[in-house]
Amino acid sequence: MTEDSQRNFRSVYYEKVGFRGVEEKKSLEILLKDDRLDIEKLCTFSQRFPLPSMYRALVWKVLLGILPPHHESHAQVMAYRREQYSDILHALQVIRFVSETTPQVEVHLRMYQLESGKLPRSPSFPLPKAFEQYLNMEDSRLLNHLKTCSAVSKLPYDLWFKRCFAGCLPESSLQRVWDKVVSGSCKILVFIAVEILLTFKIKVMALNSAEKITTFLENIPQDSSDAIVSKAIDLWHKHCGTPVHSA
Repeated sequence: MTEDSQRNFRSVYYEKVGFRGVEEKKSLEILLKDDRLDIEKLCTFSQRFPLPSMYRALVWKVLLGILPPHHESHAQVMAYRREQYSDILHALQVIRFVSETTPQVEVHLRMYQLESGKLPRSPSFPLPKAFEQYLNMEDSRLLNHLKTCSAVSKLPYDLWFKRCFAGCLPESSLQRVWDKVVSGSCKILVFIAVEILLTFKIKVMALNSAEKITTFLENIPQDSSDAIVSKAIDLWHKHCGTPVHSA
């Protein structure tokens, strides 16, 4: 039996006996022991598997470029990043883009925009078109209902695609989505939105105005969130394939 076959056999066994993720955690720990972290492999791992909570913050910081790949530089760079955070926040307060009452999600968005030279943010945002395309492929009748109600242009796209579902999904579900976003797969956001519509199809089909539909989608029940994310990831793999390591 080859090494890959043995690993696959062990993964299936662990999952059957209730220890799903044991093998994946070991694989991640091996990646994190490298003197120079392999960004590509960490990206691929994050796209294929949920990150263990104990390593999530470290992996996100490395993938986002907050920390460098070299372990020995982490402490020094984090000290610099804390100073940078304070300076950017102070600058936003001085120019009155944020205040003490500004939601933390918006503060972080504005900080990113200022640092990347995109303040204020450009109004153009391409993901709604992709959302409409995939919803049509999954359930054209549901999309037609949204069009009939003139709701397509009024869906909560800012909540979904600019805030990446922060304030829409609970933290435990949100982390699984952001694992994919941080590792470079923003398209997962489209499939989360599609799956929300599919999950609550009966409720949405019973609503006959854009305002009622939007209000409902901005306040979806939280108890279905984990299932929505799991099904959305399946949809993502179905339409975009499963990420693999490059040779």
